[in-house]
Amino acid sequence: MVLEKVAETQLQQLVAKAFRKVEELESAYETITIAELVSMRARTHSSTPAIDVFDRGERATYSEMDRLSNKYAHGLRALGVRKRDRIGVMLPNRIEFPVLWFAIAKLGAVMVPINMRYTPREIEYVLNDTQAKFAVVDEAAWSVFAAVEPWPKDLTKDRVILVGQPSDQTTTTLDAVVEAAKDSLVEEDIRPDDLLNIQYTSGTTGFPKGCMLTHEYWSVRSYQAACSEVQPYQRYLSAQPFFYGDPQEHLLRSYRQGGTLYLAPQLSSTRFIGWVKKHRIEWCQFPELIGRQAEACGEDGATCLKQTLNWGWSPDLVRQFRNRFGARTQDAYGMTEIGYATQMTTELGELADSGSVGIRAPFRALRLMNEDGSATPVGHVGELWVKGRGILKGYWNKPEANADLFEGEWFKTGDLLRCDELGFHWLVGRTKDMIRRSNENIAAREVEAVIRELPEIADVAAVPVRDVKRGEEVKIYVELREGVTTDKMDVERILKHARANLAVFKVPRYVAFIPALPRTSSSSKVLKRELMAVSDPLAGTYDAETMRWR
Repeated sequence: MVLEKVAETQLQQLVAKAFRKVEELESAYETITIAELVSMRARTHSSTPAIDVFDRGERATYSEMDRLSNKYAHGLRALGVRKRDRIGVMLPNRIEFPVLWFAIAKLGAVMVPINMRYTPREIEYVLNDTQAKFAVVDEAAWSVFAAVEPWPKDLTKDRVILVGQPSDQTTTTLDAVVEAAKDSLVEEDIRPDDLLNIQYTSGTTGFPKGCMLTHEYWSVRSYQAACSEVQPYQRYLSAQPFFYGDPQEHLLRSYRQGGTLYLAPQLSSTRFIGWVKKHRIEWCQFPELIGRQAEACGEDGATCLKQTLNWGWSPDLVRQFRNRFGARTQDAYGMTEIGYATQMTTELGELADSGSVGIRAPFRALRLMNEDGSATPVGHVGELWVKGRGILKGYWNKPEANADLFEGEWFKTGDLLRCDELGFHWLVGRTKDMIRRSNENIAAREVEAVIRELPEIADVAAVPVRDVKRGEEVKIYVELREGVTTDKMDVERILKHARANLAVFKVPRYVAFIPALPRTSSSSKVLKRELMAVSDPLAGTYDAETMRWR
């Protein structure tokens, strides 16, 4: 292991210091709701820019964010929003999104973020699953949202709020909702264990599951994040859609430090480093793909970066990045459900290129477990179980999933890790049936469920295919029903059905027909490892991007 480059005595001292720091951070933590954090920072950093949505020319100070979110909250309350009401929010990266989130936090309501690329089918599922009574929708998504069928039973159309220009006079707009609202303090009894988000994340059992995330979850997660920094920074960059959990954390991380969050329109591999330079960014979550591109093209590395979060990078790329950009890097392991489970702390900075995802994060207890329920020995690979303050309260409306994935207070991550005798963890693999395409998690079973709806198809298996540009692509193996031949099954019909019912990033790129899917003799379960073990995974496939057979 790369840890061997540090003398054993020195390494033990570093680790002991790091664990002491974790315990000190736990002792120093003070519970705060997101509503309290917003109001507090307006008092301490009133005129400091809190957010800059630079692609749209939208910005606000901490004081303005507090007043605007008060105004939004009063407007929503006048419309009928009450504590614990679920509100679907389908917006791109525009300043109304974080303001609305803070307003919902001040009301004690619950935000249900909706991916801007969802189809009507996926939107209907999320809204019905959460029994959402209100929705806020961007003009760019209005036509897709309006096509939802059947219409969600708990959502009346007069409670769908448009952000942007209406096409008719009957539509309720956000501007109209907040126009006459006051911006005074919002009076509501908000507790740390009150729900703030139902955050949908791709699961392995069909449609995504809604993680129930409280004010305490966001308080702990942002505290973990801010405490991982060498110093409070002034300029942060977030380049993912705000309907994901990471940008929401980035905003709260910046709020805890009194910095400015620069919110990009969306992730762009060609513009990212330009943003870092133009806005003199000091901290950001740096995508691995862009790190590889920077190395390949000989990027000069002349930036203001002081520290980056580099999820799961290879040791070689970490070393190259640090040499090129002169910035500290940090690896970690986390997921929507639990925030951070491990972190390579600042005290362990010289081990950043070890390949380890670090030691336990503040407020996290970890154990590795074997399939038979026994503890995994040190140095061996097991499934990571996590418990601690501020993890998800469970999955919304999914008692079966909660029963499967919780063992008392312990949450089963489904990921395989190894831990050494010092407490360092290494991510080895995933037990979940997931495909990771361009930073998007795709549940194979959700893709399969949609494709299987076609009457000519007996069964289907979705598997990942390595791709230089996107990390992984989606490939489906299609088994046709008896009597249906490949010349009678148009591959474009399969793809048309997929495009109509799946977000664009979930649509398979590669399609292959197979006489019969390989299965186990005992349970008839599809043996995906055999499908993925072929020497040339693209041979005999139809490529939806080039529209030809390979």
